[in-house]
Amino acid sequence: MTPPRTATPPAAVQCGIAAFGLAFGEDRDVAATAADYVDNPERVVNWGFRTYHRAPDDVHATGLAHAAAQRALDRLGLAAEDLDLVVVANSDLPEYAYRDGAAALARELGIERTQTLLLTEGCGAGVHGLYYVASTMAMQPEVETALFVAVNRVSEYHRNRMNVFSAVLSDGAAAVVLRRGHGANQWLATEQFTEPEHCDLLRVDFGGTVNPVPPEGWSSREAPGGHESVRRQFGDDPVVLQRFLTNRYARLLEVVDGACRRAGLQRRDIDHLIYLNDSAASIDAVAEPLGVPLSRTNAALAPGHGHMGAADQLVSLAQQLERGEIASGDVVALCGISTDRWSATLVRA
Repeated sequence: MTPPRTATPPAAVQCGIAAFGLAFGEDRDVAATAADYVDNPERVVNWGFRTYHRAPDDVHATGLAHAAAQRALDRLGLAAEDLDLVVVANSDLPEYAYRDGAAALARELGIERTQTLLLTEGCGAGVHGLYYVASTMAMQPEVETALFVAVNRVSEYHRNRMNVFSAVLSDGAAAVVLRRGHGANQWLATEQFTEPEHCDLLRVDFGGTVNPVPPEGWSSREAPGGHESVRRQFGDDPVVLQRFLTNRYARLLEVVDGACRRAGLQRRDIDHLIYLNDSAASIDAVAEPLGVPLSRTNAALAPGHGHMGAADQLVSLAQQLERGEIASGDVVALCGISTDRWSATLVRA
């Protein structure tokens, strides 16, 4: 006999997403603009993305985060001063060095003396960031309402949005307001771990303390892309590369299983999977072993957005809920990878 699902999350705190807010850069057609970024546009078009979002030159991560946050607050009729915690996950370069992006968002919202936290772990931060909200609520009973924003705004000076890996990078933000005891879209559990061996795989080689400025004449349009970095890393050894790719998906399953154990659930309890905005084949490689059909993933939404870094999963969750594709009580597994970090969070709609 199949044991019944756990009625409530066996966690130290119960909190749920009470509202979403989304903000995107301007829509751009992939096929019409690929030649502006790469010399082989057919390769980019073949990835399957139709549209990506490009923010205007004067709109940066804080602006996108603020727009998304304000929309989430407005849906609840909340003022920013009602927030007890503000967490920001920024998966691309910040506007300025030596500045706290979470504090910058708090200033835009017009609040002060509110706890803030900035996450910079890359694409997976939009998944495991929910854990830091829940853990703060568990440790601080006075924290009732929190804002979590995941934002990605590509710096085209540093990175070619169509030549990092097999996805078109995109500008967008997703904000959620979480409230203690909220009965819908409840956080159940989060699992994450790091394997640091390949942490340099997609690094940008200048802009930090090692190489503060690029070589003379350097341009992201002409610089080697992520595929060249992968070849350098694995020395054109197809066996070693295949092992890396296989482990990539195996670790995703491992981290989802870990989140299930924490929530007292099993793979068969997962109704939906939301992964990074990747190709349908890549998403299915994660979903199929979990027993989740492709129709219950973000595969249909991904081509219209591109890869928005840490914002991917929350954007898809918001849109699938709005469309009625996720029913009340369904368990949704959000999962993702940064270069060296695997993350999974379970949410009960």
